[in-house]
Amino acid sequence: MNVASLESIVSSVLSDIKVNGDAAVKKYTLQFDKVVIENLLVTEEEFIEAEKNVSSELKAAIQLAKSNIEKFHIAQKEESKIIETIEGVKCWRKSVAIEKVGLYIPGGSAPLFSTILMLGIPAQIAGCREIILCTPPSPLERGLRGEAINAAILYTAKLVGISKVFKIGGVQAIGAMAYGTESVPKVFKIFGPGNQYVTCAKQLINKEGVAIDMPAGPSEVAVLADETCVPEFVAADLLSQAEHGADSQVILVSDNETVIANIQQELAKQLELLPRRELTAKALENSKAILVKDKNEAIDLLNEYAPEHLIIACKDDEQLAEKVINAGSVFLGNYSCESAGDYASGTNHTLPTNGYAKAYSGVSLDSFVKKITFQKLTKTGIQNIGKAIELMAEAEGLQAHKNAVTSRIKSV
Repeated sequence: MNVASLESIVSSVLSDIKVNGDAAVKKYTLQFDKVVIENLLVTEEEFIEAEKNVSSELKAAIQLAKSNIEKFHIAQKEESKIIETIEGVKCWRKSVAIEKVGLYIPGGSAPLFSTILMLGIPAQIAGCREIILCTPPSPLERGLRGEAINAAILYTAKLVGISKVFKIGGVQAIGAMAYGTESVPKVFKIFGPGNQYVTCAKQLINKEGVAIDMPAGPSEVAVLADETCVPEFVAADLLSQAEHGADSQVILVSDNETVIANIQQELAKQLELLPRRELTAKALENSKAILVKDKNEAIDLLNEYAPEHLIIACKDDEQLAEKVINAGSVFLGNYSCESAGDYASGTNHTLPTNGYAKAYSGVSLDSFVKKITFQKLTKTGIQNIGKAIELMAEAEGLQAHKNAVTSRIKSV
């Protein structure tokens, strides 16, 4: 589908939701998700039922990940520092939470409950007053009741303190959070991954003044490997990214032809054992193994590519990492698999794709706050900088700006 057709379809849905609210949301939930939905909001009883359906082992795993993600993001808090730029002039900056944020969590064949940790935890640490979450209800074809939500998604949401969860997926979820409906509160910023329709919807509502986390597209990983890599590990890393979807991209870069051949052998062997092998194989068709003359050329190539995830499986991993200037998240050495960052090491897995790592950062505590600056001038302060302000304002032809200073200096 071309961009114009995609935007036309998405724009039509968004406009309908803007005007007709819940009725439009339910209409598109039936049309796209094949679910007849009565109550959009998840009830307390549904949360309780979900918790019963999550194994104690999975609960413990989620809690371990939560603890690590909390530690890493709490450390990102900034202390306000008052800077006296000149005698009598004090300036400072304060982080203030975005009041209302919306999180979108895909369901379907890969219900990404881990993304709730990555978005919900920093939102709570930042102090966002209202955090809502939208996730698709299960299709009727699966033999589930129409409004069922993945149990791990509901358990994780409750664990991080999100009680407003709505059974809405796709474009209709983005529209509901952007505009507000009878059931869904309007938010100021929307976070979360999704397919091309969700991504397009986020970009369109962003044009209307609703903030989004970042432009995001299909997931990607690049691996730089030398003779010290473990081919089995590298192949597993490439496949773990490829299984996200047919449009995912994996790139292998090495200055050693034998290393590439060994990894490709491992890829073929491991692919046959994967439940999602057909989907994964399609992603591999769009992927590449690149032989370079040396590691300097490899780093230049990778900085130009600006991968979402970069794994450096080399003996001199830390030295090479110093040369990385464009990447979402970097994984060093043979034991730092991308899956660690996806789930439980503590870093955030919501990262820029499609080359946006050249200018965008991944989600962090900063994503959920605004930085407001303050200043306070005393009589001495206005005397110390007043003349400079008057001269600059006059040079720009802004007489009222000059007068605002002149009147104060005269009063002193």
